[in-house]
Amino acid sequence: MLRLVLILTLFLAVPARAQQEQIVAGMSQNRVAIDATFVGSEILVFGAVKRERPAPDSELGVVVVIEGPTQAITVRRKDRRFGIWINTDEVRVSNVPSFYAVATSGVFDDVVNEEANARRLVSIDEAIWILDRPDIADEQAFVDAVIRIREEADLYTLKESSIDLNQETLFSTAVQLPSNLVEGLYTARIYLTRNGNIVSDHISYVSVQKVGLERWLYNLAHDQPLWYGLLSLAIAIIAGYGASTAFRMFSRG
Repeated sequence: MLRLVLILTLFLAVPARAQQEQIVAGMSQNRVAIDATFVGSEILVFGAVKRERPAPDSELGVVVVIEGPTQAITVRRKDRRFGIWINTDEVRVSNVPSFYAVATSGVFDDVVNEEANARRLVSIDEAIWILDRPDIADEQAFVDAVIRIREEADLYTLKESSIDLNQETLFSTAVQLPSNLVEGLYTARIYLTRNGNIVSDHISYVSVQKVGLERWLYNLAHDQPLWYGLLSLAIAIIAGYGASTAFRMFSRG
């Protein structure tokens, strides 16, 4: 009987603890339109921590992750052989986000511990993984190459201590979106941590779409590639003929 009472007590206590702190969040925009004048954008992520009881004494942390559509890519390594550069190894890297931005309220390793990071795939290096290749000894080098290239293009960012946390209740941060965004549905995840452990999370979505002429050309290229190719060829011919005619007129003058 005593064992049954203890089990029921633990069962009832788990939901109460899980809901002790909840995230109430919003974003300045949930739709980004890409047109001919698009040079990037900014999303303001803000929110508050809702509590049913006084805050625990442990240290509070907040992490914001915005992730773009994922895809699998092939990464090749080149080595110099017999005086020329050739592809020697290639690895299929799976689940590669087109965009990945992480913002934290403190130093990343202090806000999210290693176990929580590995379990929830919070950091950039944890979010990317390689399809099994036992013949490649240094698989991580290929992941590092993907991260390095996309960091240089401002597609992968880590902004530590960039979240303003006020009295362990209100938080806000601004995430920069570059001009070379991939169209699709972006996921915005917010994590609340205590002593490095994730205690609550919240998920929102941001739609990134081409509009206007860019939308029409994108649809034409994917839905009717033949007509897109003919249109491109016609534009190239007209532009070349116009440039040639203008050059001859200026030469005669």
